[in-house]
Amino acid sequence: MSLAVLYSRALDGMQAPLVTVEVHLANGLPAFTIVGLPEMEVKESKDRVRAALLNARFEFPARRITVNLAPADLPKESGRFDLPIALGILVASGQIPGDKLKDYEFAGELALTGELRRIRGALAMTYKAHGDGRAFLLPTASAEEAALVKDATVLAAKNLLQVCAHLAGRETIPPFVSNAPAAVSHYPDMADVKGQNHAKRALEVAAAGRHSLLMMGPPGTGKTMLASRFPGILPSMTDAEALESAAVQSLATGGFKTENWKKRNYRSPHHTASAVALVGGGGNPKPGEISLAHQGVLFLDELPEFDRGVLEVLREPLESGRITISRAARQADFPAEFQLLAAMNPCPCGYLGHYMNKCRCTPDQVSRYRGKISGPLLDRIDLQIEVPAVPQLELVKAAKGEATAAIAARVERAYQIQIARQGKPNAKLEPADIDVLCVPNEAGETLLKNAIQRLGLSARAYHRVLKVARTIADLAGVEKIETGHIAEAIQYRRMDRAAP
Repeated sequence: MSLAVLYSRALDGMQAPLVTVEVHLANGLPAFTIVGLPEMEVKESKDRVRAALLNARFEFPARRITVNLAPADLPKESGRFDLPIALGILVASGQIPGDKLKDYEFAGELALTGELRRIRGALAMTYKAHGDGRAFLLPTASAEEAALVKDATVLAAKNLLQVCAHLAGRETIPPFVSNAPAAVSHYPDMADVKGQNHAKRALEVAAAGRHSLLMMGPPGTGKTMLASRFPGILPSMTDAEALESAAVQSLATGGFKTENWKKRNYRSPHHTASAVALVGGGGNPKPGEISLAHQGVLFLDELPEFDRGVLEVLREPLESGRITISRAARQADFPAEFQLLAAMNPCPCGYLGHYMNKCRCTPDQVSRYRGKISGPLLDRIDLQIEVPAVPQLELVKAAKGEATAAIAARVERAYQIQIARQGKPNAKLEPADIDVLCVPNEAGETLLKNAIQRLGLSARAYHRVLKVARTIADLAGVEKIETGHIAEAIQYRRMDRAAP
């Protein structure tokens, strides 16, 4: 037999498309050629595969070897093709049988000794392999991650010899069963935050309806502290949400850590981050911060210090929940269902409104500073609140705030009401849904009309006020949106008012 056909996976965004690995042996001068748009890491597999086969006491054919990675127009990168290429050579040269190859997909980087090393993107590839009805054979170091795909058949091997023994029927590799203890999420406690009851209430509303939120206040008022505790009050993750989130992380350079299963991601990029770092990119596009925060939280501290062009790239994914990275040769589509939290100072010096009257900024300086955040982006942020400085007398007292667990319980109840009613959080309601589900009483409607006139709310801001009011009503456990719910939602539009 001079031809062997195996299956593997490439990483192309979240798609993990199937790659057919064809290995052909022909008579002629010894040569080893890999075709099918391989990147440098794949081209270098020739030396790794040769050394691994020889060190495993197999014969390396002294013939012309051609490896075709199809489809030819899809770039192939990383060392995950080492294992299928090595197995293809062994099957094509008759050293191991190939009758079982059609039942498996293979991925694994080979060490020179024949050991199998961890690969990136195991979760995303296993998810696709399971959908096609094939078992996935990969390195033991990646098996725990791959086993997170429910009902998938995962086989874990330590080295090339173990894989060959399995295919030859001499030593069967059993399906991998995870023995890892159930992951327990630990978050900082909201009770540690002194004062700021208004901000805590706004965070509770934001968590219950999955709304975006902007906090504005002087330095040291607890904005970052509040944000770091926000993931702890979010609704618990479903299996589908956890799998999506983990699959995106598995594509990133750092990979996915199984101890983070069902834990809300919290990403806080520095304000010097570029637009590519935020949305993703590269020659072989990888997810950026907004995708790594999928089903979690993206916290942007010192919001006006970010480059304006960087902030503007957030506008589309905030609405659509996805980001498409386009390059001349290819496109990659990543999910980006993140919850935006942002923090900023009220003025350049940071002390506008401080009880000690430290600020010396002019109204023009304040206006220019806040103008760094565009109106269209600000319009897309549901809640905009002030976080004032905590008085000194309150700072020296022991913290007696409400614990994260108590807030999370209320958030979970309100969130489940939304899922039972419309199948999605209030932040994702469409205009047609708002007309049916977010109808206020007569007094509330009058109040909202007055707010539109006085604050000059856009149509988008108007809809967002109604969605926030719907969440407030859900937290209260009532069906009808009342005047108090509308009033509270309106007060969360702090930035719609004129700057001092």
